[in-house]
Amino acid sequence: RWPSVEFVVAYAAMQGPRCTSEVIEALDRLERDERVEVVVVARGGGSVEDLLPFSDESMLRAVHKMVTPVVSAIGHEPDQPLLDLVADVRASTPTDAAKLIVPDMAEELRGVAWAVERLGSLITQRLTTEQRWLDDLRARPAMADPRSLLAQRSVEVDEFVTRARRTLQH
Repeated sequence: RWPSVEFVVAYAAMQGPRCTSEVIEALDRLERDERVEVVVVARGGGSVEDLLPFSDESMLRAVHKMVTPVVSAIGHEPDQPLLDLVADVRASTPTDAAKLIVPDMAEELRGVAWAVERLGSLITQRLTTEQRWLDDLRARPAMADPRSLLAQRSVEVDEFVTRARRTLQH
C-alpha cells in the first residue's frame, strides 16, 4: 500500500495464561520506541475463551495510559473484547487495521492528481474572470480616452465661468 512504511513487530503470546503479561510488555516496549507512531494489537478470531485476555483489566489500563494511538484488531467482526472500547480505534480485522492506518499510494496519487487538476481549473477560471473584468474596465469611455472626460468637464467649467461673468455684469 505504501512502500516506505516501516513496521516494528513486538511478538507476544496472543492466547493462554501468558498473553496478558506479554502483550502489556510489548505495549510498553512499543510506547518507548520513538519510531512507533501507531500501535496495532492484532490477532485473528477465536473462541470467547481465547479472546478473554483482551478484556483483562490490567491490559485495558495499559492501553488507556498509552500516548501512542492504539488500534484494536482482535478477532473478526462479531468479536468484541473490551479492548475495542479502550483503544483509540477499533478495526474489525487485522487486515482492516492495516487499511485504516496505511494509506494506499495509488489512491493518494489519484487524489493529488485530481487536486492539481482542480486547482488548475480554478486558477484558470479566476484568471478568466479577472481578465474579463479588466477588459470591461478598459472598454469604458473614461478608460479608453481619459482626456475625453477632462475635455467634457473643461467645456462645462468654461460655460460656468461665462455664466458667472454674465451674472456679475447684471
